[in-house]
Amino acid sequence: MQPSAPTPPSGAPAPGSPASPAAPRFDERLAVPGSWWVIVCLLALSGGLITFPLGTVPLLGGLIVVGVAAGVAASSYGSARIRVVAGSLVAGEARVPVSALGTVEVLDEEEARAWRTHKADPRAFMLMRSYVPRAVRIVVTDPADPTPYLYLSTRDPEGLAAAVEAVREAA
Repeated sequence: MQPSAPTPPSGAPAPGSPASPAAPRFDERLAVPGSWWVIVCLLALSGGLITFPLGTVPLLGGLIVVGVAAGVAASSYGSARIRVVAGSLVAGEARVPVSALGTVEVLDEEEARAWRTHKADPRAFMLMRSYVPRAVRIVVTDPADPTPYLYLSTRDPEGLAAAVEAVREAA
């Protein structure tokens, strides 16, 4: 029998509940699509086939080494997270207080492509993933920050925009 989690005192929000300031209002991991894992398996197989003429042990070694290396690369690339938590927007390695953010623009596929290419500002912070077609563009209003905006690839741009607005209104 496992002990139950302690209940918070009456009137206090439970940890992890939406009323708790430390609870994330938005949390998304930009994991790679399943087709990329098929490519990882094919790379592992090719690593084994390359070492096949050397014998069984090198075949297994090539299969394992290439498979692990490709798997780590795919997992690392897909480990980027976007979170709205504790009054801040955390995107990859960037952490920006919501108070330093301006308007949030939800971008459809065509607008997102335009902001990734010919409309892009080299000073902008961009967390892009090619396999995520939609994005948000959030203006940075902090005069001390040279970054004009954040471009964030997301599968749920409306949810991210709503979370940023909710934190802004709660502050």
